[in-house]
Amino acid sequence: MYQRILVPVDGSPTSDKGLDEAVKLARLTGAELRLVHVVDQLSFASGLDPYGAYAGDLITSLRETGEGVLAQAKSRVEALGIKVESRLFDNFANRVSDMVIEEARDWGADLIVIGTHGRRGISRWMLGSDAEQIVRMAPVPVLLIRMPGVVGDSGPRQTG
Repeated sequence: MYQRILVPVDGSPTSDKGLDEAVKLARLTGAELRLVHVVDQLSFASGLDPYGAYAGDLITSLRETGEGVLAQAKSRVEALGIKVESRLFDNFANRVSDMVIEEARDWGADLIVIGTHGRRGISRWMLGSDAEQIVRMAPVPVLLIRMPGVVGDSGPRQTG
């Protein structure tokens, strides 16, 4: 069963939902979690200040934000008595998906759990889909957790 679960986190509600599912699995299997956050090109580009912030200050700010995201997620998991560690990566050369896949290999993960935004159409084409790339290239199974209400999701299903 799963003993090492890798969980990319970015502080979004979708990411938090993925973390919640990873915690449930860890409780069931006795697994440990590794949380990863990647400061990447998209974070850098979307964080640009229209008033001309210095690049060095911005990168420092993005790293600090990433450290905060990891610390908050880690404390949530530790409070539940689950073994957890975290890693922050700077990545301005590769896609986030490449970093997650590499970490899964290096750490020996059994599973990757990802909250996904479920983008479709032009927004997926323009932004790309790190979750999709991870599913295609990961050396281990990947569990995608979608938020209810995203495009293409009809919400909770009832049977009976």
